[in-house]
Amino acid sequence: MSMRINENYNLYKTDSAEELKAGQKKAEESGKGKNDVNAADKTNAPEAEYISSEKSEVKPSGLYRVGKDENGNRKLYYDNPKKPAEKCTADTDKVDKEIEKLKEKKKQLEQEIKSASEDEDKVRKLEKKLDQVESELNQKDNDTYRRQHTSFSR
Repeated sequence: MSMRINENYNLYKTDSAEELKAGQKKAEESGKGKNDVNAADKTNAPEAEYISSEKSEVKPSGLYRVGKDENGNRKLYYDNPKKPAEKCTADTDKVDKEIEKLKEKKKQLEQEIKSASEDEDKVRKLEKKLDQVESELNQKDNDTYRRQHTSFSR
């Protein structure tokens, strides 16, 4: 998007008091009221017009974005649109294997709890382990965790 100000507008022009009174007098004579916009004011007002980037003759040189560097400080990055696109491969196998192991461990602990129903101390210990595995599984078995721990290769 680009915005263009009318080039005819003079930023440094100042009308004298006499010129302003003359303009007001002309407006009153032509039948305009005090609430109407002065013709002299119209010529001094900047005219802005929207020109879409598609119709504009000036093409943007690139895209800028704010990001963080390795120290966590804000940094301005330039994305060159003429740069060829890189192809990357996302790999979530490591995360999927980790989640599968946790699910298997959960099933194993549930079976051990069923088989050791006579020994209450053993059941409590197994239930405590099961709770830990379930909480870890709840943390890891979601899209956010997968995205954060995805490995990318070129």
